[in-house]
Amino acid sequence: LNAFTPLLTLDDFNDVYIVMELMDANLCQVIQMDLDHQKISYLLYQMLYEIKHLHSAEIIHRDLKFLNIVVRSDCTLKILDFDLARTASTSCMMTPYVVTGYYRAPEVILGM
Repeated sequence: LNAFTPLLTLDDFNDVYIVMELMDANLCQVIQMDLDHQKISYLLYQMLYEIKHLHSAEIIHRDLKFLNIVVRSDCTLKILDFDLARTASTSCMMTPYVVTGYYRAPEVILGM
C-alpha cells in the first residue's frame, strides 16, 4: 500500500487525501482511437478478467460503463467507481435501478 504515515503520531494529522494512479483515458476515449487487433483483444481480456475476479469475490459493480473503465498508455486497464457496488451475499435487498440509464441491461429495462 502506497500510503503516507506520519512518523511519530497521528495526533496532529488532520487531513486525509486519496492519491490515485494517473490514467490516460477512459474507455469512451479509447474506443475512438485507431487501435490494432492485439491491443483491442488485450483490453477486452483485462476487462473480462477483472469482472470475473469481482464476481468470484461476490462483488457486483452495479454501474459499469465507459466512464468507469480507464486505461493507461501501456494498455493497463482498471475499473473505477465502486460506490454503488455490493456483495452478492448481502442480506439487504438491493434496488433494481442503480445503473446509469443508457447502460442498463435489456432485461432490467423490460423488468424481467
